[in-house]
Amino acid sequence: MHTTLAIDCGGGGIKASVLDESGTMRAQPLRVPTPYPLPPDLFVKTLVELSHQLPPADRVTVGMPGMIRHGVVVATPHYITRAGPRTRIDPELLKAWANFDARSALGAAFDVPTLVLNDAEVHGAGVVAGTGLELVLTLGTGLGCALFDGGRLAPHLEFSQAPVRWGMSYDTYIGEHERRRLGDSFWSRRVARVVEGLRPVFLWDRLYIGGGNSRRIIPEQLLRMGDDVVIVPNTAGIVGGVRAWALQVH
Repeated sequence: MHTTLAIDCGGGGIKASVLDESGTMRAQPLRVPTPYPLPPDLFVKTLVELSHQLPPADRVTVGMPGMIRHGVVVATPHYITRAGPRTRIDPELLKAWANFDARSALGAAFDVPTLVLNDAEVHGAGVVAGTGLELVLTLGTGLGCALFDGGRLAPHLEFSQAPVRWGMSYDTYIGEHERRRLGDSFWSRRVARVVEGLRPVFLWDRLYIGGGNSRRIIPEQLLRMGDDVVIVPNTAGIVGGVRAWALQVH
C-alpha cells in the first residue's frame, strides 16, 4: 500500500499530512506560515523540514499557487513578493521562480516520486465525481481554479489574474484582503457575482467551491448560486494528494 505525503502550499500557510491509499490521514495535518521572502531553495527546504515532522511516505504530492506546467513553475503570484501577498514584487524572486522545475527539485530533495500541480487542481482531485464538466474554485489568499471534463484534468487557466472590476483581478477582487475589508456579507455578494459571471463562460455541470474561505459564504448568497454549486471542505487540498496520482490529463 502506497502512502502519500500531501502538501498544500498557500500564500499564507503551508499544510501537510500523510495519507494511505484510501485517503485516510495517517497523521494530524501540520501547518506552518509561508515564509517571506521565499526563493525556490527556501521553498524546498521548508517543505522538507515540514515532512520530517510526519511519518515517512512513498511519494509526494505538492499543490502550489500559480501556473504550473508539467511540474515547472511558469508563474506564481505570491512567492515572487518581498513580504507576502499584495506586497512589492522582487525582481530577483521573479527571475528565480520563472521556469523553476519544482518537480525535479522536490523529487531530488525527497528522493521519492513527486507530483507538483496547481493547488486548485489537487483540491479538485479530492472532490470531483468524474462525470460531466466540473469546475473547481478555491477561495483563500486569492482565487484558484481547476477544470475537469469526465474526470480528466484540462490545461490550467490562470484566469484569477484577469481583470474583473475597478482595475482589480479576480485574485484581489474576492481574495482574503477584500474579505477582511468588506466583511463576510458584502464579500459573499462579490463571490455570487463572480459565479454568475463565470457561468456562461464554462457552462459547468457542477461547480465546487473550496478553500479556507468557502465556509465564510453566507447562506443567502449560497442559495442564489443554485443547486449546481457545492461547497466542499478545505481538507480536499490534502486528500486530493492521493487521487491526483490517478488523474488523466488532457
